[in-house]
Amino acid sequence: MAQKKLGPGDRISEAEHAVMEALWEENPLAAAEVCERVCTANDWSIATVKTLLSRLVAKGALGTEPDGRKFLYRPLVERDEYVGGESRRLVDRLFGGRAAPLFAHLAENEALTDDDLEEIEALLREMRK
Repeated sequence: MAQKKLGPGDRISEAEHAVMEALWEENPLAAAEVCERVCTANDWSIATVKTLLSRLVAKGALGTEPDGRKFLYRPLVERDEYVGGESRRLVDRLFGGRAAPLFAHLAENEALTDDDLEEIEALLREMRK
């Protein structure tokens, strides 16, 4: 049976995102291995991780494969693909689809460091080439 793929309406919660980050870093992993990477920092139990893994499978963000008596989990969506979609939704929802007001907001609220500004300027120069 084909597994569902994460769709545009399938949002990943902050907790689910922590699990995804662990699996984007290394996969496939069993639930216990995911817990080793995220439980202490988040004060979670293995039961919490298993619930989050189940939700992510249901959303189509993770696939599973049997490995003896346990399952191994693997991302079905690439990190860059997910981040790109989330970034686009943020800009669309909060800034009318335009990136310039986002940067203006960040600059006005001193959320951009001099290093950030230099990186942005370098990116813009590269894009214009």
